[in-house]
Amino acid sequence: MSTTLILLGFIIIVALSSYATFLLLKLKQQKQRQQALTAEREAAANAKRAQVLEDIRYIATAMIDDRCEISEGVVRIGRLFEILSLSERVAPEFPAFFQHFELIKDHPIMEARQALPKQERMKLDFVRMKSEAELAEGITADAKKLSNYQLKAPH
Repeated sequence: MSTTLILLGFIIIVALSSYATFLLLKLKQQKQRQQALTAEREAAANAKRAQVLEDIRYIATAMIDDRCEISEGVVRIGRLFEILSLSERVAPEFPAFFQHFELIKDHPIMEARQALPKQERMKLDFVRMKSEAELAEGITADAKKLSNYQLKAPH
């Protein structure tokens, strides 16, 4: 009888050990899949970030070459930096640019602008043009820096 109990105990230990090994292997596979998914998401996010930064450089170059109006370029680039959640981080590097952006970012565009009364549109245009005139040199200098901009690693 004691041999039977020893044999039964051995079989139970082997079965539990096999099950534990199976669970550990399954956990290892799950962790590997999770790491692969995380790496894939990170690579996709980095590719998206790189594309948005390339768009910023392209718009800045268009502003320098007078293919894009100052305010339009400022709004587009400002929105792209907002998409990247970098506005606050890069604003000190481009003070004139972001000063103008803060002034005009809430101005309505397209149909919303057309729906405004003429007097209101003229007021907004005056504010925009005044800011453009005051900050033109600084915005141009900032656009030149942005045309070659490389994102620095955060400290």
